[in-house]
Amino acid sequence: MAASGPAPSSSGMPQLPVMDREEVDRALARLGAEHEAIETSLLALQDHAGRRLLEGADLAGTTKARWAAAEQTISQLWTYYDAYAAACAKAREVRARRRWPGQAELAELTDVLRGEHVTVPGDALAPSPRLSERFTLEALVERMNSGYAQALDVVVTADAVWSALPARIDMLAAELQRTRSLAHSVGVRPGEHPSGDDLEEITAELTALRAEVIRDPLAFWSGASPSSAPGGGRPDTERYDRAARALEDVRREIEAVLTVRQDAERRLMLLRDLLSRADRTLTEARQARGEVLAKIAASDVPAVSGPSTALHEQLALAAEYRRRSQWHRLSPLLESLEQRADDELLRARESLTAVTAPLAVRAELRGRLDAYRAKVVRHGLAEDPLLVERYDAARRLLWSAPCDLRAAEQAVLRYQRAVAETLPPHPPAGLAPEPEVGGPGRAGPGGRG
Repeated sequence: MAASGPAPSSSGMPQLPVMDREEVDRALARLGAEHEAIETSLLALQDHAGRRLLEGADLAGTTKARWAAAEQTISQLWTYYDAYAAACAKAREVRARRRWPGQAELAELTDVLRGEHVTVPGDALAPSPRLSERFTLEALVERMNSGYAQALDVVVTADAVWSALPARIDMLAAELQRTRSLAHSVGVRPGEHPSGDDLEEITAELTALRAEVIRDPLAFWSGASPSSAPGGGRPDTERYDRAARALEDVRREIEAVLTVRQDAERRLMLLRDLLSRADRTLTEARQARGEVLAKIAASDVPAVSGPSTALHEQLALAAEYRRRSQWHRLSPLLESLEQRADDELLRARESLTAVTAPLAVRAELRGRLDAYRAKVVRHGLAEDPLLVERYDAARRLLWSAPCDLRAAEQAVLRYQRAVAETLPPHPPAGLAPEPEVGGPGRAGPGGRG
């Protein structure tokens, strides 16, 4: 093996230690593997679908600027590769001269393999561009790796965005079209219903979003750091997600309108029944009020209002909306009418209860009087003059029209006290004690007669 010593450098740099034959062979083997890997990577980049799409696209914004730089970088990579391949070929040619290279060949190989032997055009994108640059093979590989990563990042990122977002936007646009057709069928149109306006806004947003994604895909990428691997990160779907949520809200609104269409007739029938019952109850309350005013003296009887004209008008409007298939207008109107109709029936029932309260009091007093009269008869005191007098007085007041409830109540109380004073304190022998009769809240026979 030839002795190694300093090798003169063709670049004028300090001399390098001369490599021995084994070092040369190992370096050549490594260069061969690197040469093949670099060529494979550059060809893959050249054939990448993302690069072909970028070349044919009308780009804008961030993508336009970065692709312009990436295109120049790719072109430069091939220039670097050609220089690298030429240096490798020269090294192999020198090594092939002799099986056992001499000192001169080893010095030349050392200069080619380790010296700044490779001259390439300067990087036009560098901060201080030069006409040419000199590299060692190792430094040139590092430069190619760096440029390749930058160019690949642009290509992979654009391809990832184009592969993800446009297809999703198109699927959402198809769903939007189906929703628009459904909305139209139930009368949800722009300018007539908020959901119709929302659909117009979503349509405009998806159209603009797709155009922006196609022209500037890199603007829709997030999550990558400068140290990330090429394509590190993910497509930014914030605007898409917002449009999808808005469409889902509109779809639910339209489904609610569809439900209204399916149940409209049943709900209208229930509303008519509710209002009819309320009207009948109010009619009964008005009749009862007249009866109370005629039969009960000095009674404060509340007035009874008539049927709600507004509710009947709105019910007619709801029926008209149904006839015209204006479901979006019918839906909120039905919800309002259902609540108000329930309230109207409750109001009618409360009114009937209020106006018939004096009649209920009179009926309770009549029942109490009759119960005490029956108790007196069972004790054989029906002919007692005092009891007969007080019973007749109370009965005349309760069965006269108009009835003075206050006077009648006092008369019943006087009769009760007289009965209590007249009856023996203990029941006769052999008779079981009788239960209490009458008392406040005890309703007996009697009615409005």
